[in-house]
Amino acid sequence: MSRVFAYCRVSTAEQNTDNQLQEIAAAGFAVQPARAIAETVSGSVPASERPGFGRLLDKLESGDVLVVTKLDRLGRNAMDVRATVEALTDLGVRVHCLALGGVDLTSAAGKMTMGVIAAVAEFERDLLVERTQTGLARAKAEGKALGRPSALSAAQVQEVGERLVAGEAIASIARALGTSRQTVMRARDAIQ
Repeated sequence: MSRVFAYCRVSTAEQNTDNQLQEIAAAGFAVQPARAIAETVSGSVPASERPGFGRLLDKLESGDVLVVTKLDRLGRNAMDVRATVEALTDLGVRVHCLALGGVDLTSAAGKMTMGVIAAVAEFERDLLVERTQTGLARAKAEGKALGRPSALSAAQVQEVGERLVAGEAIASIARALGTSRQTVMRARDAIQ
């Protein structure tokens, strides 16, 4: 006999998971109270980093069933949902999502649904990369400096050069400027 677990999540302390538990029970899933994991955590936190979800993973065994009301309970975006469902599938856990008609995401219909989710996840990732590249190109065209700001000002870089010409050691220059040896060496390399 498969054990049935419920994972319920809300984002703020003002909310509670009672409606999710009622919806799961109304769909015909009998979940013992000890197998209902409820937590209050932002949906922006990946499932793998949620304390309650971690406790759930410790309890789940092959053959168990996990029920959620909506896919967004499992992850912050399509990529996270996909990774979470794949990890659960690898454990031998069947995942049912009520918002998708209670479909078992490990069944043939569920695999098709996960294929669509995978395509959406890839699309989201591609859009993110595209937006990032467009933003970087625009910033570069506007003459904005990209990357980490320099640890040394132009005057300090010039001072590094003067001290090196005078024969001062890199470690000594780094101490005098309150920075690392690596920073001084990068300034030296930029001067040359």
